Amino acid sequence: MKRILGIAAALALFGAVPALAHSYKAGPIEIGHPWARATAPSAPNGGAYLSLTNTGSTEDRLVSASTPAAEKAELHTHLNENGVMKMREVPAIPVAPGEQVKLAPGGLHIMLLGLKKPLEKGARIPMTLHFEKAGTVDVEIAVEAAGQGAPQTEGHMGAMGGAGHGHNAEPAKKE
Repeated sequence: MKRILGIAAALALFGAVPALAHSYKAGPIEIGHPWARATAPSAPNGGAYLSLTNTGSTEDRLVSASTPAAEKAELHTHLNENGVMKMREVPAIPVAPGEQVKLAPGGLHIMLLGLKKPLEKGARIPMTLHFEKAGTVDVEIAVEAAGQGAPQTEGHMGAMGGAGHGHNAEPAKKE
């Protein structure tokens, strides 16, 4: 009986994994589990996160993103300037051959500016990623709970785990 219950539990867990993890590919670039946090009803902005793995032999760069869920999507990073965390837009996110880059709360991310409606837990929003060499790929962003850290996929947590900085503030001005 214990063996049957153990097998049933393992099958249930195994069946749940594909619902949590979703991945995409653009040429040699593997895109792992795109996700976002749910936003408050009045939040004008949000953030999207994912991992980029370059299985090729030359560097590529994520140069932009777009989504019908927001007026604009920008590539951003967080910087610590004299003890104050600030967001800055970056022109591109390089992905070296054989390397993985994680877009996660508190670091690199895709800033969703001018949300057309709040991001609600359980929703999926379309996004198009544009790479310098690999071209474009359409992905779905899975919206997680508001306080959610990086979802656990493939046996690890994303960079910065649950250490998040809100995405409701205006982005820092460019210099």
